[in-house]
Amino acid sequence: MAEGRSGEDIVSEYLDQNPHLVEWVESLRGGHETNKQWHARREFFLRNMETFPTVQPGFPSPSLDRLLSLSICWANHIFLGCRYPQPVMDRIKEMAEGVVVNDAPVRKTRDEILGKGKRTAGGDDDSCAKRTKPGNPFKQGPPPQAPAEHQPFFNRLYKAVAWKLVSAGGFGPNLDHFEILRACTESSKESLSCVFVPLKDIPDLPAARSQKEGQVCELRCQTTVYLGTGYGRDEAAARAMASKEALKAFQGRKVTVKICRRRFNGRDVEDLVLLDDQPRNPGFPPAISYPFQPEQQGDGPS
Repeated sequence: MAEGRSGEDIVSEYLDQNPHLVEWVESLRGGHETNKQWHARREFFLRNMETFPTVQPGFPSPSLDRLLSLSICWANHIFLGCRYPQPVMDRIKEMAEGVVVNDAPVRKTRDEILGKGKRTAGGDDDSCAKRTKPGNPFKQGPPPQAPAEHQPFFNRLYKAVAWKLVSAGGFGPNLDHFEILRACTESSKESLSCVFVPLKDIPDLPAARSQKEGQVCELRCQTTVYLGTGYGRDEAAARAMASKEALKAFQGRKVTVKICRRRFNGRDVEDLVLLDDQPRNPGFPPAISYPFQPEQQGDGPS
């Protein structure tokens, strides 16, 4: 693809010259991607298609799955601040050369994650994030219809995870839990988001986790639905534990998205949570991210 012009112009000209690709490329868009996120990921994808010569438009292949996964990893990193093993980070950085994202969200600092300052949303631009007025309680939360809106996707994800676990010989401690969850989510054209925070910076920690060493990982899907929290000596271990906890919900007969009470920054808030059909202790680990901040505006066009 040509250089020296805006990415949008380059992509538009490329698709004008290759109209047979338009419908196929658009079919690769995730259901919850904003225009800004999709346009950036689409450019990343098209710029790198020629480096995956076995990718054939309209035909599934391991090469296509690999390219799509890398494009999603890159978009998650840019827009959600997700972090991956260093070889993956190096690869997507190299592949993203020439892709310019204007007004990309500012990475959340520790204080922002804990709600002590301005929180940048994982949406399509800075206008999605506004400062909470001092002293205001967290009155905003998921709308009442949110569980019903998310449920169809998680019904599909439940089936995909079930088959994946069957092919892996069942749920067990030796599985790569994150890879199973990631592959099933991305095959459904959605993505996982991971937020990492040092253990010592988490308020409301259970007494058993009061040590100062280690990391906490909070795992969400579709940027809003909470799946699980994990603790570990480093980010990889914390993410693995969060993924293992998340997969436990898929061991029952069904999964359900519900609005539940959790603690965030010392306050009780309502959050979207994925649950199984088994009776469990209603307590949840404190949230380390909260996608339903007050005064948050909806997405606009990029």
